[in-house]
Amino acid sequence: LSLTLISIFGSLLYLVGSVSLGNLSSFVLYSRKFSGPVNEMANIISELQSAAAAAERVFRMIDEPAEAADLPQAKPLEEVKGDVQMKDIQFGYEPDKVIIHDLNLHAKPGSLVAIVGPTGAGKTTIINLLMRFYDPQKGQILMEGHDSHDITRKSLRAAYTMVLQDTWLFYGSIYDNIAFSRPDATPEEVIEAAKAAKIHNYIMSLPDGYDTIVNGDGLNISQGTNLSQGQRQLVTIARAILADRPALILDEATSNVDTRTEMQIQSAMRNLMKDKTCFVIAHRLSTVQNADTILV
Repeated sequence: LSLTLISIFGSLLYLVGSVSLGNLSSFVLYSRKFSGPVNEMANIISELQSAAAAAERVFRMIDEPAEAADLPQAKPLEEVKGDVQMKDIQFGYEPDKVIIHDLNLHAKPGSLVAIVGPTGAGKTTIINLLMRFYDPQKGQILMEGHDSHDITRKSLRAAYTMVLQDTWLFYGSIYDNIAFSRPDATPEEVIEAAKAAKIHNYIMSLPDGYDTIVNGDGLNISQGTNLSQGQRQLVTIARAILADRPALILDEATSNVDTRTEMQIQSAMRNLMKDKTCFVIAHRLSTVQNADTILV
């Protein structure tokens, strides 16, 4: 505003000969010198507000109650076959709002359990209970006949492979993103997993192949191209195939893949599910039609 006023009135005064061009340019510089600190103060206040908002989130995270420690008698899970039982489970995120009432389920080794229902029905909650992100208010969850409280969380969670609806990639090569589930895997095993997930041909079409660097959003850093949502999902499925754990959780794993691609990876998914206890959250009939148990 000050620059505008000086320019208009200075020009008029210059035209009538009351001020020289040098004086006019001096006033413009004076105005910029004067407004500079004011702008800086505004920027500093903005930065302080951002810092205060970030600090609030950090302290909220710090104030979150820590996950309860494993019981002293808890032991690592050994010789996992995938026998999972839920007995009389009752759970609610708030004690007075129970969302799962007296649930009984026995998933035998190698069986497929499909979990279906409307949004908010508690499908993902069952997965959270299986992985012990939460403990039920009543009832028991057994793994290989052992109460989940008598098993260390690390070994319990290591028995599962998860493929979620939201894909998760980190900054690094595509090879590293697939091998993340098994750092000791050989290059041949990584390639076989990618082939099974039907993503190998696309990776090989990239100039750097498996060494292509991507960021968390699937952006190809070197070429500027972007992995589609479906391609990112296939990378995470390849990661799950490579992990080869006895139990598998699929949470809408093919929701971001078009129908044709889904048909292509159905065989890969069947190979992935073979001899594993599978819990599948799905809305598509094609995903659940071969289930041994459908939990509604």
